[in-house]
Amino acid sequence: MRSLSLKRFLLFSLTALLLTACAALRPVTTPVSENPAVLTLVEQARAEAAENKLNSAIATIERAQRLEPRNPWLWQELARLYLAQGNNAQAESLAARSNTWAGSDWTLRATNWRLISAARAARGDTTGAQEAEARAAKLERR
Repeated sequence: MRSLSLKRFLLFSLTALLLTACAALRPVTTPVSENPAVLTLVEQARAEAAENKLNSAIATIERAQRLEPRNPWLWQELARLYLAQGNNAQAESLAARSNTWAGSDWTLRATNWRLISAARAARGDTTGAQEAEARAAKLERR
């Protein structure tokens, strides 16, 4: 009986984490750059992703990154795409990289932590996912 309660708790926790992470999976509406070439590439990548052409979308964002390698929004876009592709370890790594360039943009950093949470949850790391979600929540309270 106790084992069943633990399984239900874990299932509920994982479901809650995944639902809160869904907000982190939506594309950002904030302009990611002032560079028209970068903006065009981001729009193109989002259109490709909408058509489920994830490999093409990844390549397009990587082209944009060559123009602005320190742009945290581009690293986050790339993390989202890898997460959608199911490459959870790469998504987590890229979201963490975005945080290295995010500076004091707490909203961007919180969204990155939600992406990390979703990647960890997808890999079955419930504890790691909860820790990442807690870091996101802490940033949002700033």
